[in-house]
Amino acid sequence: MEDSLQGQDGGNSREFLAFTLGAEEYGIDILRVQEIRGYEPPTRIANVQEFIKGVINLRGLIVPVVDMRIKFGLGNADYTDLTVVIILNINGRIAGIVVDSVSDVTTLLPDQIKPAPSVSSALDTDYLIGLGTIDERMLILVDIERLMTSEEMGLTDGALARF
Repeated sequence: MEDSLQGQDGGNSREFLAFTLGAEEYGIDILRVQEIRGYEPPTRIANVQEFIKGVINLRGLIVPVVDMRIKFGLGNADYTDLTVVIILNINGRIAGIVVDSVSDVTTLLPDQIKPAPSVSSALDTDYLIGLGTIDERMLILVDIERLMTSEEMGLTDGALARF
């Protein structure tokens, strides 16, 4: 009986911060977002993955910054006044991601989240929650915690401790 009521009271809804990369719109769990800052060029670090743009000083904390366009193979970004860095808190570790722009916070009910199709893409479906649909709008929902803590990102606990 309780399963049939899921989503009607909003108790199972999830909030996602929507952002753009090129022509696509993505969403990440709002609970992982600490703050949103205007883009400022980070300090480059030698011998790191290309998608790691460098580090920024966030009130005395050195924070690695990942350019999501490069990470997802979408080419280099033109950094504009709309470009932002989303500061994330992943398991007590702070990291930033560069995105083209942020649009809004969107609430999705379970029936608005569809499984991601298994297709070959720069963004492995292991890092997707699914596709969020709101009327004609579609959000690619990224499991940002899984993505940022993957070995391929090099931002695991040991690596983050270096920064």
